[in-house]
Amino acid sequence: MKCLYCNGDMEKETSNYSVHRKDYHLLIDKIPAYVCSCCHQKYFGEEEVEAIQEMIVHLEQDIHKVQGAAS
Repeated sequence: MKCLYCNGDMEKETSNYSVHRKDYHLLIDKIPAYVCSCCHQKYFGEEEVEAIQEMIVHLEQDIHKVQGAAS
C-alpha cells in the first residue's frame, strides 16, 4: 500500500487519534492504523473510524450532562 500524499510505503502499526473541540479534547492511543514510513500520514480502517465516530457522538451527548452538573 502506498501513501496518497507522498507515495511512501505504508506500514501496519498502532497510532493515536486526537480531536479538539470547544468543550473537550479526546485522545485515543494504540489504534491500529497504516502509517507512512516517509511522511507519517496515518490511515485508519473502516472499523476503527466507525468506533471513533461513535465515541465522539456519545461524548458530544454526554459532555453537556457533565458540564451542567458543574454549574
